[in-house]
Amino acid sequence: MHIDPQTGLLDEAHYLASPNFDERPPGQPMDLLVIHNISLPPNEFGGPYIEQLFTNCLDPEGHAYFRDICHLQVSSHLLIRRNGEVIQFVPFHKRAWHAGASCFRERTRCNDFSVGIELEGADDIPYEDVQYAKLIAVSHCLLQAYPQITLDNIVGHSDIAPGRKTDPGSAFDWSRYRAGLANVA
Repeated sequence: MHIDPQTGLLDEAHYLASPNFDERPPGQPMDLLVIHNISLPPNEFGGPYIEQLFTNCLDPEGHAYFRDICHLQVSSHLLIRRNGEVIQFVPFHKRAWHAGASCFRERTRCNDFSVGIELEGADDIPYEDVQYAKLIAVSHCLLQAYPQITLDNIVGHSDIAPGRKTDPGSAFDWSRYRAGLANVA
């Protein structure tokens, strides 16, 4: 697995371009990795709905929940599906719109300096082994390609938006993830 420094793309990811990104502010170091979860509809897995949301193609009539979110312009850099498939929506050197109102160590607007990875999942449903394996592999690639991201700068969405966000949730095994990172370092 490798990240092309020119394109900002992961070679083992399927690239599906999202229109929901822009340039990072000049001189802003990219030094934060944010782990999220997403399922559409909530607590349901599979289907094209996450990709449709991140590409502004979500049909509001597809599910009652979609009527409330179809207008959102959101994205992440990557999605790791339950089966381990990795989809990239935004090149890493661009600003994806994943964190919203957020703060990390007194720095606001975390989208400016972070990479966002979505796990297909829900706060209280265990993640799949293959998702941990892919997340660890991708994280290792990010740490190599962007050395300003350190192990201390890997957080959950809930850490940068407390009270507003809860993901990746109680089902995410931070100890397992960090041990996996230590084993590949």
